Amino acid sequence: MSDATQSDTTLPPAIESTFLAWIVRMSLIKRWALMHSFREENVSEHSHQTAVIAHMLAVIKNRLYDGHVNADRVAVLALYHEVSESKLQDLNSNTKYLNPEFTRQYKLIEHNAEEECVATLPQCLQQDFAGLIIQDQVDEEQKAIVKAADTLAAYIKANDELRFSNQEFTHVKERLSRVLEDYCERMPEVQYFMEHFVRLCWATVDQLAGVDQSHQA
Repeated sequence: MSDATQSDTTLPPAIESTFLAWIVRMSLIKRWALMHSFREENVSEHSHQTAVIAHMLAVIKNRLYDGHVNADRVAVLALYHEVSESKLQDLNSNTKYLNPEFTRQYKLIEHNAEEECVATLPQCLQQDFAGLIIQDQVDEEQKAIVKAADTLAAYIKANDELRFSNQEFTHVKERLSRVLEDYCERMPEVQYFMEHFVRLCWATVDQLAGVDQSHQA
């Protein structure tokens, strides 16, 4: 085979993407940055926990409340729901919702960050990820489940901190309790989750082992 023929079949050099690098850096972004925490939490950890909870909520909805939600899709949406923070970092909720105009402007900044993240992917993959990352393109029912899961993850975190007498999270629990009351009224799967799974999330290892043993007896 001639050199010319070999040259014709050579693939062009790969254009490297920064997409995964931004995702990896989510583990460096600290949540609750303005507050003292006994156990620090990063955005990557929070996203994983939110994905697990969102998946559970979707399964509960489908199994018990005649839902027809793609639970796997919901879990993946939750994994990516904080991707904009890889560029913007975590912003305190009280600041984010300081007033309607600030919230509107910050949501626009988040939207731009989401688009920037998608744009880092090779062109042939962008369409597949846009519907996961750009929140304006996410199905509203699925988005509601992810938001409920996000709130539940934060509520579990607040209670865990209070378990160690960290009063920094007293007002956080009070605020999130009110939000979850509203979710429970509108989404029975959230009420079911609260009743069956939440309280033991801040139990000790010995307490958890005791509960498991009592179920097996």
